[in-house]
Amino acid sequence: MLVHTVIFYLRNDLSEAQKEEFHKGLESLRPIKTAQALYIGKPAAVAPRPVVDSSFSFSITAIFADVEAHNAYQVDPLHVAFLDQFRSYWSRVQIYDAD
Repeated sequence: MLVHTVIFYLRNDLSEAQKEEFHKGLESLRPIKTAQALYIGKPAAVAPRPVVDSSFSFSITAIFADVEAHNAYQVDPLHVAFLDQFRSYWSRVQIYDAD
């Protein structure tokens, strides 16, 4: 199993409509078959603690059977289209892959 977590920090100058468009773009990744599960979120309204980073805009966590499934996801046309359409929306992306 491989857990792929992507943290998006969107640009500060995006409108609310652009942020919603980005969220819909994330939703467009759900049909990719190699992802066994895909979770999309925003910072949760939890009590502030020094170890909690709530400065991001959106996150996705995708579960894959193995590295090969992850690699297939990366080149899937839906994922490539998402990157092409939205890469200008973020100022930073951080990825954590764990097995």
